[in-house]
Amino acid sequence: MMQKCNRRAFVQTIGAGLAPGVANSMMGIPNHQGGVKFSSHPPKGKADACIFIWLGGGACHLDTFDPKRMGDPKQKNKRPGSAYASIPTSVTDVSVCEHLKGVADRLDRGAIIRSVHHDVIDEHAAATNRMHVGRPATGTTVYPSLGSMVIHERPPVGEGVPGYVLMGYPSATRGPGFLGSRYGYLYLTDTKAGPAGLRLPVDVNKNRMLRRNRLLEDLSSEQLLNNPARILQKNYKNSVAGMKLAGPQFMKNFDLKTENNDLRNQYGSEFGQRCLLARRLVQSGVRFVEVGFNLNFINGTGWDTHNQGQENQHQLIRQLDQSLSALLDDLEKRKLLDTTLIVVATEFGRPPEFDAGGGRGHQSTAFSCLFLGGGLQTGQAIGQTDDLAKKIVHSPVSIPDLHATIFKSMGIDHQNILHDGDRPVPLTDGGNPVEKLF
Repeated sequence: MMQKCNRRAFVQTIGAGLAPGVANSMMGIPNHQGGVKFSSHPPKGKADACIFIWLGGGACHLDTFDPKRMGDPKQKNKRPGSAYASIPTSVTDVSVCEHLKGVADRLDRGAIIRSVHHDVIDEHAAATNRMHVGRPATGTTVYPSLGSMVIHERPPVGEGVPGYVLMGYPSATRGPGFLGSRYGYLYLTDTKAGPAGLRLPVDVNKNRMLRRNRLLEDLSSEQLLNNPARILQKNYKNSVAGMKLAGPQFMKNFDLKTENNDLRNQYGSEFGQRCLLARRLVQSGVRFVEVGFNLNFINGTGWDTHNQGQENQHQLIRQLDQSLSALLDDLEKRKLLDTTLIVVATEFGRPPEFDAGGGRGHQSTAFSCLFLGGGLQTGQAIGQTDDLAKKIVHSPVSIPDLHATIFKSMGIDHQNILHDGDRPVPLTDGGNPVEKLF
């Protein structure tokens, strides 16, 4: 394990030294509201990988990471406020929801950003796209997602290891956009079986595959370079690369039964097992893993707590607490927490008022995200909202700022430029890292 960590650190140092961001910093990329510019020598991030935990549906910040006065949906006037009492954490003067006891005890390993905002309100798909892509959609350009941009800037470690794995709902929002399929995600429908669709057919053994590879090399002669066969060759090589992912070494990651039963029980539910698999994947060299927690609607609505979904929201929060706490402890025990950034995000928050059915609507003017590990300056809450968490009163953080912070934490210059054909496209839409985290 120590050799592996040292090797990763070496690769990270070399990669950071060769980053092509010097010229980009002179291009005058505008500031976005809430961004904080670094000095000419910004600190380099320590993270080798990112586990992006997605609470799809719109997790309520008042009921999780930014608790306010107690509300009551059962009162005649449905008093606005948090649905649960707050508890202190390991960070002085920072409280969270009473159902986040594990996270509360471990918050010194992380930081809450309570002032995230954007301008998409009533449409889940558009808000999800904004959080993943970092800028408004256009009719002319399909922008790449956060995960695709990360692996474009920092490829995976070693052959046969995917850069970007998605455990959740596949969508163009999470895709590579104009970067192309090379920077797409490996989508898992069954976390136990792994990428079974990439396995060789039963009638194609190893020797037969080797013969196919030799034939492919024979087709790579000079006279075929401008022939349609060249396209076929490229596609086939991509398929061969995909099949390597399903080789015995990589497939071992999906055998969770090799883990200690006590550890698996600590992670808990289906979502928890996905978090455990995420740890195994980043340990194997995967750069970016998105873990979706919106597949098991045990409260009837998931995190989209309209109407009666609010009543049993605590069940989701408790599962998040158990699994996230286990992931933190597991990474810390393996000395991987400083090199693994965990981000807990959602498409928007929810207002303090309760609707007619006792649930909540949507709110994007102020909500919370959680950053853990990654070698950041943890043990703090960044940003502040008003008495009912409806408006930001201090240190707003835009989505471009959020993305810039993730890039910087992974040693990526947030001012780097991508290209959609001849058109230059900055990694972020004028975002700047949250300086307090570095």
